[in-house]
Amino acid sequence: MKKLINDPDQVVAEALEGFEMAYGGRVHVNHDPAFVARKDAPVQGKVAIVSGGGSGHEPMHPGYVGPGMLDAAVPGQMFTSPTPDQVEAATKAGAADKGVLHLVKNYTGDVANFEMAAELAEAEGIEVRSVVIDDDVAVKDSLFTAGRRGVGGTVLIEKIVGACADRGDDLEAVTNLAATLNGRVRSMGMALTPCTVPSAGEPTFELADNEMEIGIGIHGEPGRERLPLESADQIAERLLNPILEDLPFRSGDEVLLFVNGMGGTPMIELLVVYRAACRLLSEHGITVQRDLVGNYITALEMAGCSITLLKLDEDTKWLWDAPVDTPGLSWGAWEPPNLPWTPQWQVNTSRRTLPWTAT
Repeated sequence: MKKLINDPDQVVAEALEGFEMAYGGRVHVNHDPAFVARKDAPVQGKVAIVSGGGSGHEPMHPGYVGPGMLDAAVPGQMFTSPTPDQVEAATKAGAADKGVLHLVKNYTGDVANFEMAAELAEAEGIEVRSVVIDDDVAVKDSLFTAGRRGVGGTVLIEKIVGACADRGDDLEAVTNLAATLNGRVRSMGMALTPCTVPSAGEPTFELADNEMEIGIGIHGEPGRERLPLESADQIAERLLNPILEDLPFRSGDEVLLFVNGMGGTPMIELLVVYRAACRLLSEHGITVQRDLVGNYITALEMAGCSITLLKLDEDTKWLWDAPVDTPGLSWGAWEPPNLPWTPQWQVNTSRRTLPWTAT
């Protein structure tokens, strides 16, 4: 095992200390129990968005804490769910006057521990809602889940819902949006190589040099099938076809295309996959209106990629474009336009302004 570490059992704690040194001017890092919160949390006048999960998937989740995305994130131990006391502490740190939404990836430990933390927070008078994200089309059940896994769609939902919360929408509207997005997003991943958890000291699975695993999970869970290695164009087709069939996506749809690296895949290879995915979508009459390419939800040093498709409408596009300022995702700031449409999940349609100012 070759890794830039000291003690395998202290990797998460030391990484969190490094995160604080690097980004302490932008976020607050709490070490016991471990969580990361916005520097200005709690923010009055907005719903707090809290997420989390096992470490090893960086920049998710701590890297997505900041204006326009998460109010707090909870890092568990490597590939291990955060504890209820961590989640409760993060919830209390983010909660202001409009309640808290938990965004939870569908892994058995995450779901159970976030549910317990929500009960503890509600006992202290904090209103908490939860949406479980389960966008992976590869398998129905896995070693870690009952039902589909939560994977790449999590990043997109955190960004869009975070913008909705910053816009001032209430807890019901923000929760409804998260649930709606979860129904519109689908993902599938693959691996060229396994990853190695530092405390284990050996790969999570074995792949020959001429093999690939289709439908892999972000913890190295088995996928749909193991096949001989193919070209990038063929791999993109293997990942996209099940996604298109599942929702289904149809000719005329506008989508956000997210090509994600699993941690050990260089950008040049992800762009080749993105090219192939765009061509395939065009053949199906589907228009790529927004995109994201890079290593955003990873599995340590695993080589491979995932493809995520999200159906878009006008409000979703606007919320995706809205400013975001986090260590892992950051862009733009401008005066928002007047919205000529009424989003289907919008409960209070009078809220049409953002607290951001042009720069």
